[in-house]
Amino acid sequence: MSVLIIGGDEIIPIKAVLHSLGCEEVTHWDGRRESVNHKKIPQSTRCVILLTNFLNHNTMKKFRNEAKKRNIPTICSKRSVSCVYCEYCKIFGDGMVCDKECVAEEIA
Repeated sequence: MSVLIIGGDEIIPIKAVLHSLGCEEVTHWDGRRESVNHKKIPQSTRCVILLTNFLNHNTMKKFRNEAKKRNIPTICSKRSVSCVYCEYCKIFGDGMVCDKECVAEEIA
């Protein structure tokens, strides 16, 4: 599976967890520059992860809407390995259970 992560600067631990969960390709856009809003989600992407504490609302809205139009699951999480893991389990769990209590930000 190919995953696109938007937000955050240093995501090596998150990449490691995603690789252990079976994600072969992990693409990362830091989201700091306005130019990221002009990019399109790559065609091979099967999941979009938005690291909420590093993104502005317009960027999040743009990529959530694009993913929704293409029926790509979107995970909104803080930049925490345990939060990303828990949110990933909720969507792609297949029996995996997250035993950690993570208070992810709810985005409407």
